[in-house]
Amino acid sequence: MTKEIEPKLKLISEYLKLEKSKNFEIPEYQRSYSWGITNCDKLWQDIEAFSESSASDPYFFGTIIVSCSMESKDSNKLSLIDGQQRTTTFLLLFKALLIRLNNVIGEIPPDDEDSERLKAGLVANRNKIMKILYKADDEDIPAMLKDNTKTHNKLIIENKSINERYIDDLNEMKKIIEAIDFNTAEQEVYKIPKKQKDNKYTNYFRNFKYFYEKLGEKGDSQLNKFAKVFLENCQVIEIRSWDVDQAITMFNSLNSTGLPLADADIISAKLYSNAGANKEKFNEDWKSIKKLVDELSTRKIIDIDSVLQQFMYTNRAINKEYVTVTEERTSFDVTTPGLRRYYLEIKKELLSKPIDLCKKFDKITKMWDKIKDYPIVKLLLKCNENVKLYLSSYLYRYEPTDITEAEVIDICESLLRLFAVLELVDAGYSSTKFKTFLFGENTKLVNENISIEEIKNDFNEHITKSWREEDISESINAYEKNILVYINEYLYAKSHKLKFDFADNVNIEHIMPASGRNITTIQQDAGITDKDEFNTIVNKLGNKILLEDNINKSIGNEWFKTKKQTSIDNKTGYKNSKYAIAAALTNYPEDVWTKDDINKATEKAADRITKFIFNK
Repeated sequence: MTKEIEPKLKLISEYLKLEKSKNFEIPEYQRSYSWGITNCDKLWQDIEAFSESSASDPYFFGTIIVSCSMESKDSNKLSLIDGQQRTTTFLLLFKALLIRLNNVIGEIPPDDEDSERLKAGLVANRNKIMKILYKADDEDIPAMLKDNTKTHNKLIIENKSINERYIDDLNEMKKIIEAIDFNTAEQEVYKIPKKQKDNKYTNYFRNFKYFYEKLGEKGDSQLNKFAKVFLENCQVIEIRSWDVDQAITMFNSLNSTGLPLADADIISAKLYSNAGANKEKFNEDWKSIKKLVDELSTRKIIDIDSVLQQFMYTNRAINKEYVTVTEERTSFDVTTPGLRRYYLEIKKELLSKPIDLCKKFDKITKMWDKIKDYPIVKLLLKCNENVKLYLSSYLYRYEPTDITEAEVIDICESLLRLFAVLELVDAGYSSTKFKTFLFGENTKLVNENISIEEIKNDFNEHITKSWREEDISESINAYEKNILVYINEYLYAKSHKLKFDFADNVNIEHIMPASGRNITTIQQDAGITDKDEFNTIVNKLGNKILLEDNINKSIGNEWFKTKKQTSIDNKTGYKNSKYAIAAALTNYPEDVWTKDDINKATEKAADRITKFIFNK
């Protein structure tokens, strides 16, 4: 029988003041500390606005859900199910406030009645904070003030999260809370390699520094008032539960002012709960997955929620969960359940085998790691986020070590053709010509017994039946966005058997500049006198190419002759580019780039891309 829960309305200062034997614990499955300056600023503004409002009722900061031991109410661990971000941030604010109070108390002049009254208030608030941060009794405080080492090893919050990005994150709170002053904290905390200024610090120190600096803007009386408000007028509801599953269920049903957990956080918590004797193995596997996912996420390849989503799409396609077959036809239900509903309700049996499911997540992660630098994959990911769902389903046929660039070219080009059409037509991804078709095709993409040739033919037939070549060509001629610039470069390089790739910092170069000091003369040379005509011409596909960032900055607003010539004093030009079209322009016979040149280049690009889309 599930034990009763204990909801209590508490002041934040009361909630954080623990018995000496107890401490908060951030469980292994919890997300990393992800609150940033924006969140801290919102918290700060809330307290400031409340302080200025002179309201009689306390200010409410949401619900905290704490899981205690299932065996005993005397457990020393208070596991934070919901409230990790706020609890950690409250403690950082209290530490910044403590340092500021100590600084001010030492500077207040003696023998003045008003000053003594202010000092008494500041000391009282300082002592309350020390009781929270160091679990101090009244008699402990004088000794702690004389000898800072006596505040060490007074554990209040223990971070066991396997999702922290830097291993030192697990000790950041301890370093900050034990520091005697701001400078000591700054010296002791972790510095992220190759980062500059405040970016070299973790969220823990950056948020602590934010509060320290904001508090430094206050006068002595204002500081005392702020401390009094935060200690005596700010509340949370703390709900204690003695069953982890019950606590997680409560979290799912309650709204909170804290950042909501991502779907992966909820699902990993349930997996952890189901791991039983294999919890340590699960932690190792999940941490390994998260480490690689975090690396891929920095390049915007995948995050942990997208790994879960891709497996859901793959699993639904393998089992044909959305397919209905009748004598008349086969239909596809394109309604997609949310991740929580799918894993926690529809297919909850998946969570009963945490180690096996982790292997499948790990496979998807390693697939993306294997293909992340393939130029065709990088090009495809430029088009639309949804392409990942179908490419992942196809790749799931293979073991990650068996994937080669040759294996992915055909499927990537098939997807690229369809998503190029999506760039050009008025219909959205959710229309039957896109999402419904792709859902049906996904049941083939996951089936290793169906050849890539059959899948390519399906795409050919679908595109040919759904759109007319002349309409697509007309749309390309009128196209003013940038995705097709990448596709045009790819096709040009392919047709000339040249290498294609692009860097993250590649620029879209306007051959005829869109702005700049010479723009009037350049327009006249191009045969354009009307401003509206210029705005139309300058953004056409034939006037755009890929170009390295440094070259674009060097010659972006120059005359065409300057851009393409073979020698430029102290500058680089098209001659230095690795991109095929830019390099080819160095041999262009004319020294001016006119509207006729733009229109001809656009027509060539339209012809090139249309033939590709219709597989001609």
